[in-house]
Amino acid sequence: MTKIRVLLADDHLILREGIRALLQREPDIEVVGEASDGREAVAKAGQLLPDIVLMDITMPGLNGLEATQEIKKKSPQVKVLILTMHETSQYLAGMLKADASGYVVKTATTTELISAIKAVNQGDVYLYPSITRMLVEDYLQRAKAGEEKTSYEGLTSREREILRYVSEDKKNKEIAELLGISVRTVQAHRTNLMEKLGAHDRTELVKYAIRKGIIDLQ
Repeated sequence: MTKIRVLLADDHLILREGIRALLQREPDIEVVGEASDGREAVAKAGQLLPDIVLMDITMPGLNGLEATQEIKKKSPQVKVLILTMHETSQYLAGMLKADASGYVVKTATTTELISAIKAVNQGDVYLYPSITRMLVEDYLQRAKAGEEKTSYEGLTSREREILRYVSEDKKNKEIAELLGISVRTVQAHRTNLMEKLGAHDRTELVKYAIRKGIIDLQ
């Protein structure tokens, strides 16, 4: 069994020990290291190349969001899951900008944390329910103010369909069958879609789809 390799980054030793104890109970998760501040997290992520860094936002030296940006710049294949007490739009916007793959609050249950780790490892974006509501509210405010229109209106109806299916984690073959077109045509539309939105991978497409309210968040 291939285990999910996790690096814990938090300046509170007791919290790291608690999370490590919880994760070690999972047969398919392995804690490969710990970091007590942002700079150490960046260094160890580069050395250990974990699958996921479980990152606290408020740490000394280099905060979690700054550390996330550094990690993604140096090791883009490493995914970062933000773990924090904060539930504010300011931190949410920072998470999206830093290219983190998920956001979980420290009050989450063990089951929710494990689900978040596994979802992010599979390439999905994980957002804690309260954070998701915040994203929807932010989108509605932007839409009301006339923002977030240009990029979406520039997509063709077929590109919008494909965006929705990609966000639902459907593969190219599945999308082709649903739309009655070839896999090559799906790939071409997907390439055009990513170029128009300035997205580099599925994670960025999902974040865009969430902001646009394309994904069903209920």
